[in-house]
Amino acid sequence: MKAIVIEQYGGKEQLKEKEMDQPIPGDNQVIVKLHATSINPIDWKLREGYLKAMMPFEFPIILGWDAAGVIEAVGNKVDQFKIGDRVFARPDTTNRGTYAEFTTVDAHLLAKIPDNISFDEAACVPLAGLTAWQCLFDFGEVKKGDKVLIHAGAGGVGTFAIQFAKNAGAYVATTGGTSNVEFLKSLGADEVIDYKKENFESILTNFDFVLDSLGGEIQEKSFFILKEGGKLVSIVSEPNQQKAKEKGIKAGIVWLVPNGEQLAHIGGLLERDKAKVIIGHKYPLTETAIREAHALSETHHAKGKIVIQIQ
Repeated sequence: MKAIVIEQYGGKEQLKEKEMDQPIPGDNQVIVKLHATSINPIDWKLREGYLKAMMPFEFPIILGWDAAGVIEAVGNKVDQFKIGDRVFARPDTTNRGTYAEFTTVDAHLLAKIPDNISFDEAACVPLAGLTAWQCLFDFGEVKKGDKVLIHAGAGGVGTFAIQFAKNAGAYVATTGGTSNVEFLKSLGADEVIDYKKENFESILTNFDFVLDSLGGEIQEKSFFILKEGGKLVSIVSEPNQQKAKEKGIKAGIVWLVPNGEQLAHIGGLLERDKAKVIIGHKYPLTETAIREAHALSETHHAKGKIVIQIQ
């Protein structure tokens, strides 16, 4: 099968097309013939070697951890899915990812793609959608009436987080650039802080929850808008625990845990038009295109999700 791999850590020039053996399913696994995947920051962070201590994979490494396609083969103990099912998943993080024509997925991590959702749309959901879900509800316990701030609302996680929080009945504020203000309002944001013109910490007060996807100074300033008992979750770096203790705030970092049941629930929201997928860019599964897609992701200014179309 065709795959885009890295054989050593480094810049985007390390992404190379290579023929790899097609995987074979274990007893509790399926093989998915991929029609689409998407780019996430974990992809290029791992490529650069930033995550090698956490994920000491053997080369060659196929990056990518969003799967959308059709089941090609099923393991002996899989009974809830069958060949031909349209499925999506955030597979386990291994060195055999989804920049490929086929990938292996543990059956319990799969969910069926709603009939009204394309493969391209489905490929955008697992990693970013589950990250937003687990930050808001598993960590943040966000509920109706809560005041929620989502940083970088136009990004992959942000676009989902705004919609999920709004669907739960929260008051949603978000940050974004001037060109994205109206777009973010269209997703349901009640208040959009244009970071090029305004400082969010001067405007927002008494919030229940902040989702930080930027770290650094933005994360530090986020403490000031939270009320006592509020929650600050980051997907990039561990918040200052001393400051959290002083202010009576629950603060922590969330590492996504693949979860087929939660993904099925998100699929239900998409099916009922309670949420929508924002695709900002599409590329084919080629060496050159994947390099371009990584370069775009690394700017941190991609709008919505970056899709890789496979077949």
